[in-house]
Amino acid sequence: MSTDFKPAPLPSKRANTDYPLIDSDPHLRRVFGYARPSDYAVAGGMAAASPLTFWMMERVSPSHVGRGGFAPVMRLATAVGLIGGLHILYQRSCNRFYGFSENSREADMDMREMVDKVKTGQPLYGTSQVSPYLQGVAARNSRFSELFIHVIPWFNVVNHDQHGVDTAKYYQQAERELETERLAGGGSS
Repeated sequence: MSTDFKPAPLPSKRANTDYPLIDSDPHLRRVFGYARPSDYAVAGGMAAASPLTFWMMERVSPSHVGRGGFAPVMRLATAVGLIGGLHILYQRSCNRFYGFSENSREADMDMREMVDKVKTGQPLYGTSQVSPYLQGVAARNSRFSELFIHVIPWFNVVNHDQHGVDTAKYYQQAERELETERLAGGGSS
């Protein structure tokens, strides 16, 4: 009996959005790599809001816990702020991958990255060390996981080929670019 069973990928559910879907299961590296500077600014502001708010509350209405009581709570408020800031950053970036918010910059970045991979012969979504079956399991478990991340922190950290988009567009664009380069190179000699 053969152990090379590879189930057909389940088609991912498509949400009706105003912007194009870039990836229904973006890898953690892509989420942070495609984040905009404004995402980092909002995340930094949200991260700073928690300890600043706690510090202001302590100034307005002191708890009188003394020196040893304020520091641990301030560290906790800072940790909560950092986790909240990372959550906001991840959420804003994922919403663009899903097409929930304006994503023309990310769509252009995605097209450029994937076309370059096609031209160099690399796999579009990276190589994976896990079996195709486990890649499918990982894809099904983490697809659109950002929508429930406030309850269960679940990220895609597995390279797989099930991202809910038709990858033919990358190959077609690469063919057009290679043809243009060939014609431009052939016409100048």
